[in-house]
Amino acid sequence: MDPKMFCFQCQETAGCKGCTVRGVCGKSPELAALQDLLVYVTRGLSAVTTALRAQGGEVSREVNNLVATNMFRTITNANFDEAAIRERIAKTLEVKAELLGKLDNAHELPAAALWTAPEADWEAKAATVGVLSTKDEDVRSLRELITYGVKGLSAYTAHANVLLKYDESVDAFMQEALAKTLDDSQTVDDLVALTLELGKHGVDGMALLDSANTSAYGNPEVSEVSIGVRKNPGILVSGHDLRDLEMLLEQTQGAGVDVYTHSEMLPANYYPELKKYPNLAGNYGNAWWKQTTEFESFNGPILMTTNCIVPPKDSYKGRMFTTGEAGYPGCVHIEANEQGEKDFTPLIELARTCEPPTQIEEGTIVGGFAHEQVFALADQVVDAVKTGKITKFVVMAGCDGRAKSRSYYTDFAKALPESVVILTAGCAKYKYNKLGLGNVPGTGIPRVLDAGQCNDSYSLALIALKLKEIFGLDDVNDLPLAFNIAWYEQKAVIVLLALLALGVKNIHLGPTLPAFLSPNVTKVLVDNFGIGGITNVEDDLKLFVG
Repeated sequence: MDPKMFCFQCQETAGCKGCTVRGVCGKSPELAALQDLLVYVTRGLSAVTTALRAQGGEVSREVNNLVATNMFRTITNANFDEAAIRERIAKTLEVKAELLGKLDNAHELPAAALWTAPEADWEAKAATVGVLSTKDEDVRSLRELITYGVKGLSAYTAHANVLLKYDESVDAFMQEALAKTLDDSQTVDDLVALTLELGKHGVDGMALLDSANTSAYGNPEVSEVSIGVRKNPGILVSGHDLRDLEMLLEQTQGAGVDVYTHSEMLPANYYPELKKYPNLAGNYGNAWWKQTTEFESFNGPILMTTNCIVPPKDSYKGRMFTTGEAGYPGCVHIEANEQGEKDFTPLIELARTCEPPTQIEEGTIVGGFAHEQVFALADQVVDAVKTGKITKFVVMAGCDGRAKSRSYYTDFAKALPESVVILTAGCAKYKYNKLGLGNVPGTGIPRVLDAGQCNDSYSLALIALKLKEIFGLDDVNDLPLAFNIAWYEQKAVIVLLALLALGVKNIHLGPTLPAFLSPNVTKVLVDNFGIGGITNVEDDLKLFVG
């Protein structure tokens, strides 16, 4: 008998095989089925838009946005609201039907492009279109790898779109890639090639978001961020969407309410145009998975702008709000108006009735080492390398998570020689950014250089390429640079594919390799790119730094 659900898109998937009863993330089988169906109809819509472009037709930004936000909404820990997923399925079927009428050869499209049904039939259909509906293990593996890469890239493009930055070529490719996951004529070799092409567009998508963020808020700069608390009541903002934070900061001016960042929102404290707000109080807490205790002690309202949501406790569920593609049943959702503006009055009014945050830490942490800031320090960095003060850079970007095995990354960081610099981005930083590792001896260069959010892995790639140029090397893999990356969800997938597209080899992933990689697909990645896992700190230190 087939399991009621099957999901293996994140690192925590049960037994590193697949969640079959309930998601480790908290996702119910019913929600998993609806998300499977949303992906299916979005693939179908993508087949329609790809065919429409092929015959010379145009696809609107609204349709591009629908595809991207559909995929974003199914990322791990983003949206647990069945009603919100149903609304998207209905909207996608409506748009698909409209576009089908513009095609000359609609009958030649795959079944997903033509399928429609009343809501009463959705459950039955969802049971037939999940991950296991692709029987060939290697084809399934590659289709899911591509789908998860598109999910990650969709998140990045959606954030850029909010800041009015668009790249039609990236949207068109994502839809083409989704359409090809429906095409049974695609061979394993075809899908491998498509995966690598997706990585190239991943670079473009991250560049788009980098441009959107820096043009709106300036280039990140080296910043000391408070991790203590003030005496005012506060609002805590988690997730990735800088525009949501900006709107909240604007609306809380003079309200006697401070705003704190949490988890992946920490890097907002590095942007000049966000730092200028006097009520941006600093960062509260750590990575996403600690929110069940940290949201409790914060005392005030919490705004979840994207993933990563942990199913909330009753003790704070009433003061947790969602917006954008995030959602959780019973939590108030803040919608944008037609101009993209949001009214955060409910959070501000609630905050005024709450106690100030309970202090859980004190002191400061330093970040803001995105590409332009590091380029400004290039002479110091190059001199430190040439004089042997810096012997190695280790990229320890990616995601944090609940697994005890992730203590490996703390222990690894502690064990690195003082001459080794950690380059980081994403919430993986919380495993070592408060260890007080100090500076490289004889230099003013911190041993932990935090570029920002997970999408700011793009900065790390640019830094590596700049160092390659400065040192006159032909290959980025000839740099004193190693990659020891922690992954959790689908944005990490597109970051990995983007790095492969840039020619980076010998990347190590942990704490486990993805469950969605079949043995044969894993062999392709190992043979062609040197992809590997992690073992233990002692042996991996010898491997990475000698």
